[in-house]
Amino acid sequence: MNWRVTILILMAFVGGILVLVAIATRPPSAPEHEIYVNGNVLTMDAVGTVHEAVSLREGLIESVGSSEEMLALAGDNTMVVDLRGRSVLPGFIDAHGHFPGSGQTVFSADLNSPPIGEVTNLSELLERLSRLAKIRADGWIVGHGYDDTLLAEQRHPNRDDLDKVASDRPVAIVHVSGHLVVVNSAGLAILGIDAATPDPEGGVIVRDLSSEGGRRPNGVLEETAARAVWEYTLDLSAMDAVRMTTQAAEEYLVVGVTTASAGGMPTTVATLLGLLSQLNQFPQRVALFPLFEEVGEQLLDGSVTLDSFAKAKVSAPRVKIIADGSIQGYTGYLSAPYHVPFKGDADYRGYASVPRDMLFQQVAGLYEQRIQVAIHCNGDASIEDGLDAIEYAMQQHPWAEARPLMIHAQMTREDQIARMAELGVTPSFFSAHTYYWGDRHAAIFMGPERAANMSPARWALEAGVRFSSHLDTPVTPMLPLQAVWSQVERKSTGGAIIGPDQRIDRLSALRAVTIDAAWQVFMDDVIGSIEPGKYADLVVLSDNPLTAPDIRSLKVDRTIIAGATVYKRL
Repeated sequence: MNWRVTILILMAFVGGILVLVAIATRPPSAPEHEIYVNGNVLTMDAVGTVHEAVSLREGLIESVGSSEEMLALAGDNTMVVDLRGRSVLPGFIDAHGHFPGSGQTVFSADLNSPPIGEVTNLSELLERLSRLAKIRADGWIVGHGYDDTLLAEQRHPNRDDLDKVASDRPVAIVHVSGHLVVVNSAGLAILGIDAATPDPEGGVIVRDLSSEGGRRPNGVLEETAARAVWEYTLDLSAMDAVRMTTQAAEEYLVVGVTTASAGGMPTTVATLLGLLSQLNQFPQRVALFPLFEEVGEQLLDGSVTLDSFAKAKVSAPRVKIIADGSIQGYTGYLSAPYHVPFKGDADYRGYASVPRDMLFQQVAGLYEQRIQVAIHCNGDASIEDGLDAIEYAMQQHPWAEARPLMIHAQMTREDQIARMAELGVTPSFFSAHTYYWGDRHAAIFMGPERAANMSPARWALEAGVRFSSHLDTPVTPMLPLQAVWSQVERKSTGGAIIGPDQRIDRLSALRAVTIDAAWQVFMDDVIGSIEPGKYADLVVLSDNPLTAPDIRSLKVDRTIIAGATVYKRL
């Protein structure tokens, strides 16, 4: 049974019992009136106002001010929470990620290396897959998060390695970047990939050059070739889909995320999220970006609209185009070669997943239809293509409200920041790269000079370019305070400062995971700051993130959505 059939079955199931299930799983209700006093209320309003207290009424923010002023609003049914010096902020907004992907551990082996996981060599990787194969006796054996540069062998696993896990069952493991997949021999057979199969446009079927004719696929699939595996690895039972989503939702609540991102989601997963939101299976709001390569044609001819993906707390503000790949996967598209030559090729610069002329057509078509776009661009050559496509679309179909979003924008040059300011482009930086990959970007991928300016938030601030910061979860764990810390400190796992001149102040870094992230998904009128009339989506932190010695050490004591406490540590 493939994933599309699974979703159809789930939809039929939902059709019969939607109302009963929704009632049975009704989320916590908000108090009629609740006041938080004696704390630091960081409003994230236009001037960064900090108050002492906040009043919430029927799920909305009623007022902010002093504790005395808020207590004056109290009535017989008012609940009062003494913050005892703790801080209240707008709930954290995941500016770009792949919710509910972090919950894939319910059906997939975690192959991450330190500091995220524990796998350090191929033997440990294969052992984890073998254990999963015994637990899940049927279907594909799936793993996620392996990093070839952190394995002792310093290489990708290949089909022959994975054949040791199973020779009669398909095995697929996803690179930590999410842009490469390794498949065993049985999996390649199911995919119909052999020595005669040509590379798809925007992707590569990696070959074993030592084989006869040098054409035998070695199991590694890049970019569009890798996405062919999704139909099989996401062939989930209804129970697995629910377990994955509820687990991810809980992970996000514990760290204060009140609005999640489902960026570039396959249509069937997008449909599933809407159904599960209707069933109250998770409390967060979700900003969903459908994948252009799946729905672009229908969006452009008008047979499908973004609104068709919006249900319950799931909105669909943009469609996502994946224009290039990953720097650490050597598939990001650069204007100058990689620092350490890829496979000995000193001229290798990566490649575009979407050809330049096609990107122009896609973006211009979206502008004509007044559909907001998010373009995934990591390398500076891809960023240049993206900016050129946006400029062309603006010339053909002027649209002041387009607010184009560039996702990751990792290797943006200073001249490209200036172009973003001119064109009204807003980037979302994957700033935690400086922590998780900073050392290797400097030593392997980019070299010290380019690595120093990765995710250039300081340039953006100085140019007046509004930006957000994200974690691309499940590529890295959902830890919003890690994103904040990384923009402020830019410190790597090895303790090096990766580009001190690109560090920014704490308030700006906090805005990048609250109000500025809300603005990028056109929700800043209802969430993202603590101002009267907005939803009471809040997080209570154990200390003040503007002054605490270590931002990452702060604890989330409460997570509140529409006035209801959905997570409470204390």
